[in-house]
Amino acid sequence: LEYFIEDYGAIPVEIMVGTDIHTLFTNMFLHGGWMHLIGNMLFLWIFADNIEATIGNIRFLIFYLAGGIIASLIHVLLNTDSSVPSIGASGAISAVLGAYLVMFPGSKVRVLVIYFFRSFYISAIIFLGFWIAFQVFNGINELNKNPNSGGVAYWAHIGGFGFGLLYGFIAKKFFKLEGN
Repeated sequence: LEYFIEDYGAIPVEIMVGTDIHTLFTNMFLHGGWMHLIGNMLFLWIFADNIEATIGNIRFLIFYLAGGIIASLIHVLLNTDSSVPSIGASGAISAVLGAYLVMFPGSKVRVLVIYFFRSFYISAIIFLGFWIAFQVFNGINELNKNPNSGGVAYWAHIGGFGFGLLYGFIAKKFFKLEGN
């Protein structure tokens, strides 16, 4: 498994010298465990369907893959000396979150608080605002960290989200959205 991740995970130091460019794509299909995969699928399930229904299946697939590649590139550019493989679809999922924020700002998201065994609805703007603020806070804190220490690719999340915001504004202009 370790060799597989090294072969298909995005390793910034290798990409910076022009090798293993394909891993900017392949890393999106690897995950660091069941919780990583389940978390990504949960966010995809909650946020992606409205975007896909609005722009269509093929456009959504292209957007999703482009978001993941852009997110991986941002991570690589901010971690050029790292030899740690980056894996996961979180950057692509983050692009979905950014587009959702722009395309469906009035939506509400159902949140489950396991501690209280209750769920409630919260504005998508508030939920995603807190989410991206958390990513930026942690991303800034990681800038001075040893690039080979591993951890969460916060800058992939931030880069994907930024790409999604941009795409969301473009999609909002060219596709009919409810309430526009």
